[in-house]
Amino acid sequence: MEKNFDFLLVDTATPYYIIDRAALRRNMEVHADVQRRTGCKILLALKAFSTWGFFDDMAPYLSGVTASSLNEVFLGKDEFGKEIHMYSPAYSEKEFEAALPLVDYIVFNSASQFEQFKPLIKNQNRKIHCGYRINPEYSEVQTEIYNPCTNRSRFGIRAEVLQEVSLHGIDGFHFHTMCQQGSDVLLRTLELVTERFDKYFKKIRWINFGGGHHITRKGYDVDGLCEIINTFREKYDLEVFLEPGESHVLNTGYLVSTVLDVISNPSSIDVVILDTSAAAHMPDVLEMPYTPEILGARRVVESVDTDMPLEEGRYKYIIGSKTCLSGDIIGEYLFKKPLSVGDRVVFADMAQYTMCKNTTFNGIRLPSIISCDSGTPDGNIKILREFRYEDYKTRLS
Repeated sequence: MEKNFDFLLVDTATPYYIIDRAALRRNMEVHADVQRRTGCKILLALKAFSTWGFFDDMAPYLSGVTASSLNEVFLGKDEFGKEIHMYSPAYSEKEFEAALPLVDYIVFNSASQFEQFKPLIKNQNRKIHCGYRINPEYSEVQTEIYNPCTNRSRFGIRAEVLQEVSLHGIDGFHFHTMCQQGSDVLLRTLELVTERFDKYFKKIRWINFGGGHHITRKGYDVDGLCEIINTFREKYDLEVFLEPGESHVLNTGYLVSTVLDVISNPSSIDVVILDTSAAAHMPDVLEMPYTPEILGARRVVESVDTDMPLEEGRYKYIIGSKTCLSGDIIGEYLFKKPLSVGDRVVFADMAQYTMCKNTTFNGIRLPSIISCDSGTPDGNIKILREFRYEDYKTRLS
């Protein structure tokens, strides 16, 4: 393996996810620095990463979690132990009643839902902060499935609707318009948010800038983010929250798999079958879609930066999965050496939106969850969870 990634190759059955605690701590320090410099509060969005075996590494650096369901509320309470914020496009009565004693902030997607549950909130003997999700009708997200501000969006209250809505009992706003983007996008988004909603800012106490901030990505303008937050807070005197999710675990996790077969295809490109699956184990590969990086290989896609220049003698493969779904193809890659049965293939950046979204489609075993620590001499390998037949069977009845 290049760049001394041998510590990822654990003597155990594949596939498995492995997360580097040293890399996770480095990400956490970046977020903690933003909080120190701005006074904002950064939350872990559990929808992006809910592998609680790593919460002890994260909780000391963050202010709390954002939950989108009752199960996430329970998880935040049991394993994170800090502020719990909750948002969902809609709440059922049973779900809301069960979550209410545990949450500190609740964001409502509509005024009608807030009015429905206001009596339950009043019956609590403690302060619960309530907010509305607003829709600024502006987003620079290019992938339609991830754009929350289309004209058919179900997220948030639009400005023309909010002017007819009472803010009595509401002390905050929340907007979420970004996906894997930089602080420049936040700046342009805030210009639209303030243009359409700042007349209400004197009536509220806090605002949540949502997620999609790629704070730990190489080249991200952290200074610019801090300047945006500080300028906003100075002007409007509002408490600011961010809930990035993905940036907390960016480039900390890997999915290690094994070559099961190499299929010759004289009319096209040879195909490699792995013991993992895009559909089951890394669904964003098909949903976004995108081609993940493989350590020691080059993705055959346009406009991909690489430190591995093209030259003759490379071995090209279509990397496929072992499910019966025809489209369960991970991508096309160039390798320096030919692949053989038994070789390990390591996918990078596999912490976010993998373990929390994976499935047992086709009855395929879920990847084990392993932790390591590249900051220690021996790598500190720990197997946190192995999945067996009982885990598959008990999902259904």
